[in-house]
Amino acid sequence: MSTAPSIILTRLDVQRLERLIDSLDDSLPGVIALQAELDRAENVVGHEEVPAGVVTMNSRVHCREEGSGKDYRLTLVYPQDANADEGRISILAPVGSALLGLQVGQHINWPAPGGKTLKLALLEVEYQPEAAGDYHL
Repeated sequence: MSTAPSIILTRLDVQRLERLIDSLDDSLPGVIALQAELDRAENVVGHEEVPAGVVTMNSRVHCREEGSGKDYRLTLVYPQDANADEGRISILAPVGSALLGLQVGQHINWPAPGGKTLKLALLEVEYQPEAAGDYHL
C-alpha cells in the first residue's frame, strides 16, 4: 500500500471540519476517514499562508484518472452543498477527504464503485478561496 502524500491544511478548515465531525456520528466511514486526514496533516497554516496549489475547502480542482486518462473537475464542499451531477464532492466522500490538503502534482487513490481503485493525479487547483481572497467560504 502506498503512503498517502503529505498534506497542508488551513487552521480555518480544520476548525470548521472538526465542528462538522463533532455534529455527526463518529462511527460513519466518511467521518472516520476525514478525522484520519485531519490527524495526519503535517502542516496547518493560516489562510493567508496556504500555497495556491493546495486543495482547501470549496476549491475547484482538475484531476486526471491515470488508467483511462479521463479528466475530472471537482469542487470540494461541505456535505450540505454536495451535488455529484455538478461535480460538487462532499468532504465526507472518500475522494473528498482524500483531496483535502493535496498539492498539484500529487496523486491519490480513489476507491471507486465496484471495488476498483482509481489513481487520480491533481493537475491544477483552478480556484482556491484563499488565493482569491474569499476567506468567508
